[in-house]
Amino acid sequence: MNPKLALLLLCCALALPFKGNSQSPKVFPKADVLEDLDFLKASLEEAHYDLHAYTPKAAFDRNFEAVKASIQADSFSLLEATSLFQRVVSKADNGHTEIPFPGAAYREHAFGGGTLFPLEIAFEGGKALVRKNWSGNDRIPIGSEVLGINGTPMGDLLERIYPQVSAERPYFKNAKIELYSFPRLYWQVFGQQDEFDVEIRANGAVETFTLEAVSVIDGYEMKRKEVLNAHLDLKFYEKAAYVNPGSFGGDPQHYRKFIDSAFAVIRDRKPENLILDLRNNAGGDNAFSDYLVSYIADKPFRWNSAFTLKTSKFLKQHVRQHNDTTTAYWREALAREDGEVYPFAFDPYPPQPKEKRFAGKVYVLINRQSHSQAAVTAAQIQDYGFATLAGEETGDYPSLYASQFQFALPQTGIPVKVSKGYIVRVNGSTKEEGVIPDIFIRDHLLDETDEILEGLLHHLE
Repeated sequence: MNPKLALLLLCCALALPFKGNSQSPKVFPKADVLEDLDFLKASLEEAHYDLHAYTPKAAFDRNFEAVKASIQADSFSLLEATSLFQRVVSKADNGHTEIPFPGAAYREHAFGGGTLFPLEIAFEGGKALVRKNWSGNDRIPIGSEVLGINGTPMGDLLERIYPQVSAERPYFKNAKIELYSFPRLYWQVFGQQDEFDVEIRANGAVETFTLEAVSVIDGYEMKRKEVLNAHLDLKFYEKAAYVNPGSFGGDPQHYRKFIDSAFAVIRDRKPENLILDLRNNAGGDNAFSDYLVSYIADKPFRWNSAFTLKTSKFLKQHVRQHNDTTTAYWREALAREDGEVYPFAFDPYPPQPKEKRFAGKVYVLINRQSHSQAAVTAAQIQDYGFATLAGEETGDYPSLYASQFQFALPQTGIPVKVSKGYIVRVNGSTKEEGVIPDIFIRDHLLDETDEILEGLLHHLE
């Protein structure tokens, strides 16, 4: 295998910048870690829209002091420092306020001959289910339940992993563990292990198997597919056209050209139904999602009922260094008083001319991996009655603390993402739940069957 190709694949998989000659030190002295820890807390308190919306200040502060007290060593690796800071940020229980998975440390682990746990796991109905088995042991069937690893019950393992994952609730934390992958996160928390005693329940019987670790690259990364795999696609089934709009980002002109051409072909083919697939989608920018929605809307629309932002001295410094300060969005953030919360209004978005719009029945597919703007867009479509939603509840809330901005901690350079805004879905509900489909179809994530799409096609017959 070409090492450079493998490295590029790893970087893409983990959404990392490709830096072949990074100057970041591999080890940080205790003083630098403590300085960044204090900087992290102060910046979160200043810049976050509402840091204590889900976690009371007293609980957040207790957790911070516990993390700080645990810093006893003289120096820390990048992996160790990242894991410490994640434990602080994740206590806010806000999915958009996070420190990403430590991809640079993982890359070093991979090319140092590192290994991983050999089973890919999905979480469904309160169970950890095997979806991919790369152990070489064919006595562990797909769909069997993992009860524990090396004598530790799965519930206890998850309690150790959860502090590394930012999310509003366990359902969303489990979805993010699927996204980053259980083997990667198990390595982050428990380190490399050569073999695993895995307690499995299958076919009504419980048995313990001793499994050897697999190579990160050849035994894992080169075999798996990433969960977030939305991509531009148009196809036709007997009773429906199918469009996957991809994630809501990238080149706006390329995106619009695809959407325009897809709906032109659909108009020519005249299918009864249209299926829009927002599953396994990272989200993105409403400028992209609104353009898609304009082809199924029959009236002007907005993507939210309220969008408020918090500005701060910290944010303003960041904006002046990294953003276009001539735009109305950033001009207003700079003009407001430090700490001020203010509404930012979006004009109604017009639908496409009637002759260009799809006039048949529209369905939208969602699952627990419909993230951020994908979940917001699904809720928007549902609230306006533009389509029927099919699938399962999203992990992300459609009314949420989001509108991220990112900064780096000054001593370690570790990136931090912070929510500076609050979005309310079109119907005004702020209920703490994901987008609920109109037609529920269970999705066995990471398997080889597309239960949601096949279930909807069967519904249309």
